[in-house]
Amino acid sequence: MKRSHTFERRIQRYLCTYIMKIQVSDKAHQWYIEEMGLEKGDGVRFFGKVYGKTEVHDNFSVAINIDQPNDPLVTESVDGITYFIEKSDEWFFRGYNFHVEYNEQLDEVTYHFVK
Repeated sequence: MKRSHTFERRIQRYLCTYIMKIQVSDKAHQWYIEEMGLEKGDGVRFFGKVYGKTEVHDNFSVAINIDQPNDPLVTESVDGITYFIEKSDEWFFRGYNFHVEYNEQLDEVTYHFVK
């Protein structure tokens, strides 16, 4: 019996929802608070945007904005701030855990896609 594309997509979403993780280091979290003026109750959305490059994407890079989860694929809360990826952005993060770290030399956050 051949599996439908819809069934496979549901399975992939299930796996991303229950296996995929966001990990934000303490230093990256502090950087976001200082640079973006975040307060408890705020949310930071990660998503893919055209142009740039990541460790696993050509012509796409990571974008962020202050937002609240609407239909989250995965969330990570640190000190009352919610970091999240929406289900509509699954295509960009599929198959990876997403790690956010602070690079002291560059004084900015860096993004890592980890299998």
